[in-house]
Amino acid sequence: MNIIHRKDIGTKQKALTINLDTKIYGSFAEIGAGQDVAAHFFKAGAAAGTIAKTMSAYDMIFSDSIYGVQQTRRYVSESRLISMLNHEYSLLIERLAALRGETTTFFAFAATFAALNYHKTNDGHGWIGLRFQMEPNGDYNDVILHVNLLDNDNNLQQQAAGIFGVNLIYACYNYNEYPYIFIESLMDDLSRDRIQIDMIRFEGTGFAKVDNRLMSLHLVKLGFTDAALFGPDGKNLQPSEVLYKKHVVVVRGRFRPLINVHLDMINTGVEKFMSEPDVNKENVILITELTLQALKERNADDGAEINEKDFLDRVDILCSLGQTVLISNFYQYYKLVAYLSKFTKLKLGVVLGYPNLEYIFSENHYKNLSGGILEAFATLFSRAVKLFIYPTLRNGEIWDSKRFSLPPNLIDLYDYLLINDKIADIETYNKNNLEVETDSVLQMIKNDSEGWEQYMPVEVSAMIKMRNLFGYGSKNEQL
Repeated sequence: MNIIHRKDIGTKQKALTINLDTKIYGSFAEIGAGQDVAAHFFKAGAAAGTIAKTMSAYDMIFSDSIYGVQQTRRYVSESRLISMLNHEYSLLIERLAALRGETTTFFAFAATFAALNYHKTNDGHGWIGLRFQMEPNGDYNDVILHVNLLDNDNNLQQQAAGIFGVNLIYACYNYNEYPYIFIESLMDDLSRDRIQIDMIRFEGTGFAKVDNRLMSLHLVKLGFTDAALFGPDGKNLQPSEVLYKKHVVVVRGRFRPLINVHLDMINTGVEKFMSEPDVNKENVILITELTLQALKERNADDGAEINEKDFLDRVDILCSLGQTVLISNFYQYYKLVAYLSKFTKLKLGVVLGYPNLEYIFSENHYKNLSGGILEAFATLFSRAVKLFIYPTLRNGEIWDSKRFSLPPNLIDLYDYLLINDKIADIETYNKNNLEVETDSVLQMIKNDSEGWEQYMPVEVSAMIKMRNLFGYGSKNEQL
């Protein structure tokens, strides 16, 4: 049965609908700007049918005594949220399961927020989650999110957090079988300039068919966040938790599929970055980035649309090689650097092929900026960032930053960046890899042509064969 996303249902009506459902019963634990969630249910009416308890352990000592002492002493964190959910849900089951477990789907809602302070010197954000049953006496399921509060007013941020919390609870009980509608409904009665969702994770037997990596992709496609991150195990990650005060090396590519030249670019790029005198080798994280544009282009099967299987094929291979993957809508590099700079002030390294250096210096890409290429470069190069250029082979000749040809009006700008050590060549590359084109290897895989395995790591070719990735085996199916 298809279900419709009811966008006409307001926040108050959602809360009342939950209150009038006699099966739904649970508790609310809110810290910080999340105080408005339970209030919506009280004000909607019939709250006695839904609310077993509300509380706010606002004081740190009270919070620690109830939920345990946090090792990092960070109260707006995923670990604190999980402690809250564990404690509150356990109490519900302990005290009420025997009495009404046969007829009730219990839930525990928790949120811990830091809203804008009085001097407006911080960024509002928070962790929010719901642990709930889909059927009486059933296993519990979790939906965990991290959101950024974007309003420039403390009261407006609290209001947005309250609406978002109601949307989450309503979605868990009404859209749990439809994850895409679930995500879209989280922004009902809100706008993208008020809240940004940069991490969501579905867990539990009720979400066994949900691939959290696709949920990350959906967040970016909808514009609910600029980027989403997940680790080698495929688990969604909250960017600031991973990138905070780190040296970041990012390598952008299509990786369709990942071949030896990509791995060489990654390895030599990281090696070059680690040799920089102002980089702490023990504090470096490598990110491989897939942009929405890269996921769309050259996809003959779906034109301009993103093929989800194709996306997962690429991600599976990257993760199998231990990569942390970033999905973003940053088509232009200066936006990527601005994003990463929100989490760290340490040096950043951007590893890119020579054709992307040509792209960066093409003024046509900055016509939408009033300051043109200078405005973009003020963002790209004003921070502690350095570009590492992996060469390309054209007509039998190696092209790198030393052979870069520019129009006269950009020569001095380019020389300035070279003199100030903002751009450097990767010189330890394997020249043999430059002669192989990714698209040619992809076509060989689809045609099951002999010898394509030699152009990629053994682990990658084995996975392609085992799981029939990138059209492998399709030729035999047609025979």
